[in-house]
Amino acid sequence: MSSTRSIKNLKGKIIAIRREDQSVWERRAPLAPTNVRRLIRAGVKVIVQPSNRRAYPAHAYQAAGATLQEDISSASIIFGVKQVPVDQLISNKTYCLFSHTIKAQESNMPLLDAILEKNIRLLDYEKLTDDNGQRVVAFGKYAGVAGMINILHGLGLRLLALGHHTPFMHIGPAHNYRDSAMARQAIRGAGYEIALGAMPKSIGPLTFIFTGSGNVSQGGQEVFQELPHEYVPPEMLRKVAEHGDTTKIYGCEVRRRHHLERKDGGGFDSDECDKHPERYISTFSKKIAPYASVIINGIYWAVGSPKLITIPDAKYLLRPAYTPWLPSSIGAPTLPHRILAICDISADPGGSIEFMNECTTIDTPFCLYDADRNKDTKSFKGPGVLVCSIDNMPTQLPKESTDFFGNLLYPYALDIIQSDAKVPLEEHNFSPAVYDAIIASNGKLTPNFEYIQELRLLNHRCKHTADSGEIRSKKVVVLGAGHVSAPLVEYLHRNSNIHITVASQLKEEADILANNFAGVESVLLDVIERPDTLNDIVKSADVVVSLLPYSLHHVIANVCIHNKTHLVTASYTNEDVKALHEKALAADVTILNEIGLDPGIDHLLALECFDNVKQAGGKIESFISWCGGLPAPECSSNPLRYKFSWSPRGVLLNTLASAKFYSNRQIVEIQPGDLMSAVQDLDFLPGFALEGFPNRDSTIYKDLYGLSNVNTVLRGTLRFKGFCNTIQALQFLGLTDPNPHPSLHPNGPDITWRVLICNLLGLANDNIFYENLKRKLAEMLNSEESVKTIEDLGLLEEDLVLKLNTPLDTLTHFLSKKLCYDKNERDLVILRHNIGILWPDNRRENRGINLVLYGEPRGYSAMARTVGYPTAIAVKMILDDEIQQRGVVLPFTPDIYRPILNRIKAEGIEFFETSTWV
Repeated sequence: MSSTRSIKNLKGKIIAIRREDQSVWERRAPLAPTNVRRLIRAGVKVIVQPSNRRAYPAHAYQAAGATLQEDISSASIIFGVKQVPVDQLISNKTYCLFSHTIKAQESNMPLLDAILEKNIRLLDYEKLTDDNGQRVVAFGKYAGVAGMINILHGLGLRLLALGHHTPFMHIGPAHNYRDSAMARQAIRGAGYEIALGAMPKSIGPLTFIFTGSGNVSQGGQEVFQELPHEYVPPEMLRKVAEHGDTTKIYGCEVRRRHHLERKDGGGFDSDECDKHPERYISTFSKKIAPYASVIINGIYWAVGSPKLITIPDAKYLLRPAYTPWLPSSIGAPTLPHRILAICDISADPGGSIEFMNECTTIDTPFCLYDADRNKDTKSFKGPGVLVCSIDNMPTQLPKESTDFFGNLLYPYALDIIQSDAKVPLEEHNFSPAVYDAIIASNGKLTPNFEYIQELRLLNHRCKHTADSGEIRSKKVVVLGAGHVSAPLVEYLHRNSNIHITVASQLKEEADILANNFAGVESVLLDVIERPDTLNDIVKSADVVVSLLPYSLHHVIANVCIHNKTHLVTASYTNEDVKALHEKALAADVTILNEIGLDPGIDHLLALECFDNVKQAGGKIESFISWCGGLPAPECSSNPLRYKFSWSPRGVLLNTLASAKFYSNRQIVEIQPGDLMSAVQDLDFLPGFALEGFPNRDSTIYKDLYGLSNVNTVLRGTLRFKGFCNTIQALQFLGLTDPNPHPSLHPNGPDITWRVLICNLLGLANDNIFYENLKRKLAEMLNSEESVKTIEDLGLLEEDLVLKLNTPLDTLTHFLSKKLCYDKNERDLVILRHNIGILWPDNRRENRGINLVLYGEPRGYSAMARTVGYPTAIAVKMILDDEIQQRGVVLPFTPDIYRPILNRIKAEGIEFFETSTWV
């Protein structure tokens, strides 16, 4: 811009610099005394509103020729830094400031309304850009300078809380110094100590990552360079983390080309990335962040661009770290993980550092963010990474920031001063940069910013409907209202922003559940018979939870993929669902399975142990897992030693299945129908009389769990002793046969249980004495004890059979009524992992991980809690973007299983470990 052209016709113009009152910390001004002196020499009258808070005192502006007075109404142009209180706006003026209205920020809409009403012309510094769209007036450099000083100060406090005194303790917050030169002197002093070896060796080499190369990054790097330092390229970061020198600090400037690459085929093209950011992914969290001690983030992040660190990335980076390159010594404290601090100078909540969803303040500059999304602003001692994200960082160095900003603003101010808010905008001859930064003029939004009104209406509708309770911001549909639904619904219902619909084929069950929780809706739904209704319900949801039989899950998953709705189930992933992986990926949909108890919690506990052992240098040699839902011992006095807290049909079908597992590096296979012959007596909890049998195909978990060199892998089902013998007797009789039986056709003649047993025994005549029938049974079963269990179950009575076509379904219905839990009875869940570990010193550990949980007689059953709560937590994590994996997903990554384990503990689901050494 030509200053000479702009200076003419300035004589007689009056401008004002208003007092800043948006924050007690705001000491900046838009123009420095030197800028004011130049304007006055050009014939402009400058009024400065008095302020004892402003970093430049009043006499400095008076010395430059400004008029100091409270009343600024005679000025046609009013310059400020931050927002103006509505009651202080003066009609028919041009205001220049950071208005924070361009995203229709709700808190500043009253300001915008008043500006339109008072015929004010509003220019926002944030929209002053050059031909390439780059901002030309900003405080960026001093945001970087202040941010770097702050994070060095915070790093000293954080390391002290972790047990390490360091030279950083002698660096204060940025606003403690008269100017940045004084801060640099303190930093140079700390650097001198570092060069002399004052950094504890147990911390290891420190690496500072600077994102971007703009003013913010350069400001931070200028301060960083006061320390003894060495710059390295991104590809050397791992080597530095492992072998670097502790008498210097390592720096790395990371640009887009270093971490952005095409989703398809890799590579990076700057122009393409600008136009189509959705085609790119960031590898920052995988290739750079794991080796960072401190991240200084100064990049501009646009919506739709890849994030540097997502919420799942943060969980991975903040896991407990095993760092073999750090020297150990007796009594030396260890760091919780490699990354210690993040200074997010961009201060864009939910932006490039996704978990940073609110800014910190100068009053409370730091918070500790841990892997479970907890934030602590009161201590430096807890788990997590130290975060500083102050959105007005430059005001901590107010004089230098004012000088820097004023010099950038001055040439544009010469153009802005031509403004007369009473004259239509079209009659002015503003430069393109100034014209494009004007948000409002002559009582209306300018064309470039008319979208704000549309955005306001959208935000208002969302807020109004949320406040009225008509529509909530997130919707979850629960398919099934059976045994485990209640705790799941209860957990999600705690959040008022989640609307819950329960859909069931049994409307009365859904109604009962809905009536217990205000606002929960119940719907009648037959998934097979009414696919249209299923589609409509799924279409309206953000997440669907299926608690229906797993054989239906591929049907539901297909509908979810079609409607771009996420799905969560507590069931095993069957082959039909696995086949939908690519379709789910293409639709950007998560299909999360196996997140109940077994499968579910058993996975989470196993993987957490494996991960911890591997990080500590150990090797897993064997893995044997047992899990079962049982009646509490005092409620188990029936022939089956069992009661049903979930689908009886599923329990009986599992006893007919085949099984496969590893034993001493050999595959052992059990054929269908032989499972009850593979029973083991178990004594890991001597107070319980337990037995177990293999469950499904355990061999697949050798690869899924990453157990390449393991000798034994077995996952099994727990029952009380006596269960398997009784099941075996029922199998021998044919009562668990899933195929139709002529005697059980629903339209056939009535039949009693005793007659059915006679038919299954192949007796030509069912007119047989009771004792003779028992003798025939004993001959077939080869066990008097088994006959007694059949008798005690009531299967020799003259009661009529409710015929359901197959023996399995008929028996299932009978047992569901016979062996259900009474009102005052409770169930029991037992889970046990036996894990064999070989440690580097050749010692062997047999570690036991145990869960023993009783149900609440008048509350939730143990089975409902252990299936419902982890499922609900996973749903909430998807809603909150904590789970971002797409496709058919298992809960096998730390960003999923660690938070869920932490959160189910808060629901009273606790675990304990035992250990023996060989």
